[in-house]
Amino acid sequence: MQTDEQLIAEYLKGDEHALRSLIERYLRPIYNFVYRYTGEQSHAEEITQDVFVNVWRNINRFDPDKKFKTWLFAIAKNTSLNWIKKKRPINFSRFENEEGDNVFLESTADPSPLPSELFERADLSRKLSEAMGRLSPNYKAVLILHYNEHMTFQEIAESIGESINTVKSRHRRALTQLKEFLVI
Repeated sequence: MQTDEQLIAEYLKGDEHALRSLIERYLRPIYNFVYRYTGEQSHAEEITQDVFVNVWRNINRFDPDKKFKTWLFAIAKNTSLNWIKKKRPINFSRFENEEGDNVFLESTADPSPLPSELFERADLSRKLSEAMGRLSPNYKAVLILHYNEHMTFQEIAESIGESINTVKSRHRRALTQLKEFLVI
């Protein structure tokens, strides 16, 4: 399997399939990030498309000394944040899709829980999603990138254009706020 950087080099030499491979590789992770960041399925699809259009337009500006994944998630975060600033119709505490399924709950559910465990988990998931919805977008982005996308603090710092100490501080403050929100 080719690295991201190899695919970028091939695309810049004229191989259209290389860009398609990059998009296929990152389409789901970017969509998941955007969906969790905005909380809106229909808008997440549109924003994800905008992310990859931005990548296509700016790929010649990509610094090959950096990680593509970090650069890509920075674009995803900025595109999502721009949408939030423009639209502001987001209810961050809502994790349900159009069919009424709770995507957050589905991703955390045990396939064979006891009924009492199901009730407790549903309640905790609801409380956690409500608490996540109360966090600022900056705190929320750090938590999503770290826990859902498994990015290191250094990768997050590069992705959002902040120092690693700022990222660590936001992570710590976000966890503290989550704890406060969940205790109340």
